Amino acid sequence: MSTHHKKIVLLVTGLSGAGMSTALKGLEDLGYEVIDNLPIALVASAVEHMEQDGRPLAIGIDCRTRDFDAHYFLDTVNDVKKSNQIDVKVALITCSDFILQQRFSETRRRHPLAVDRSIIDGIEKERELLAPIFQNADETIDTSEFSVHDLRRTIAAKFRTENAYGLMTFVTSFGFRNGVPRDADLVFDVRFLWNPHYDPELKPLTGKDKKIQQRLSREDGFISFFANLTRMLEDLLPRYSEEGKSYLTIGIGCTGGRHRSVFVAEQLYEWLDQHGYSIAIKHRDLEKWVLEQKKRGDTIESKAKG
Repeated sequence: MSTHHKKIVLLVTGLSGAGMSTALKGLEDLGYEVIDNLPIALVASAVEHMEQDGRPLAIGIDCRTRDFDAHYFLDTVNDVKKSNQIDVKVALITCSDFILQQRFSETRRRHPLAVDRSIIDGIEKERELLAPIFQNADETIDTSEFSVHDLRRTIAAKFRTENAYGLMTFVTSFGFRNGVPRDADLVFDVRFLWNPHYDPELKPLTGKDKKIQQRLSREDGFISFFANLTRMLEDLLPRYSEEGKSYLTIGIGCTGGRHRSVFVAEQLYEWLDQHGYSIAIKHRDLEKWVLEQKKRGDTIESKAKG
């Protein structure tokens, strides 16, 4: 029986504060029937009563669930998978301990497993409880560097039930000084290009500005590189689709993530869009820089008024 005719079931679990609620809302927007905090003992019954050609089902289960136990959870998943009429997957939402601490501190929420102890104690206890699922999840999504919108885009790319092109492609520019994006499948280093940072006139600009685009587009290095890059992707992307991959992230990196990588990412976005791919773009470090400049401007303005 093909996957198209199977009942689609997605079990969503993860660390508190990592973004499970946002993920479930995103799945609901995609047309999933969503049940949150369902006792594990009721999972089989919920799946059994799904309509054969009805909406896909997403079930949220985490440490808040009354009978939560990772091994019990995995045994239940394996029991459901025995049916050849059901396509079931486990999605785990995770995040770094440092970011989780920040999120709980900023929202002043208590960690569900740290009622009478520190937040980090609760995080560590929950990570220990989920350890068997970390090893067996079908999809693991790390939200450490994600905004709410990033997570919703990722959920849409990974779990939509219909995709005209079979592959959703994300292009992310970044600066190597801040690390390679965790979710990047392909990474290309464009630090060989001439650096606008050393031109006093161009330094304050970004790869989105025409002056920098015109300057870099004339680079012999860029012209040959981009031709080779698109030629390679023209061959690779259909093959990824044929293998059933629905989500691909391409990272384009330079030193600071503000000039060269942004320019190349924008050029690649246009090329992919022209060739009919479902495509989204994010400038990781440029967005941070713009926010910092805005805050700095607000601070200067406040001091001037003072």
